[in-house]
Amino acid sequence: MEPDLRQEVEAAVFRRLVEHLRRRSDVQNIDLMILAGFCRNCLGDWLREAAAQKGVALEKDEARELVYGMAPAEWKRRFQKEATAGQLAEFAQAQKTHSHD
Repeated sequence: MEPDLRQEVEAAVFRRLVEHLRRRSDVQNIDLMILAGFCRNCLGDWLREAAAQKGVALEKDEARELVYGMAPAEWKRRFQKEATAGQLAEFAQAQKTHSHD
């Protein structure tokens, strides 16, 4: 695949992932962290880092809003649930196995 086409395809996949996560507000960030080692906040941070590599400065919440589709504080108020003791324990265990890039 040609590099330009590959970049377009990868960008389309990223947009689809973001849209999927916006529709699935029932999926909590802690669950994503437990299972996959990343969450919506990570995607926003990675987006901010990639923009910085291109000379574009994004604030943390500005980048995360691009992922959430709203201010992160608003998403948290509307959708985030208190983590259970079980989730916190699973998260602690998962942190031992997931690499942190």
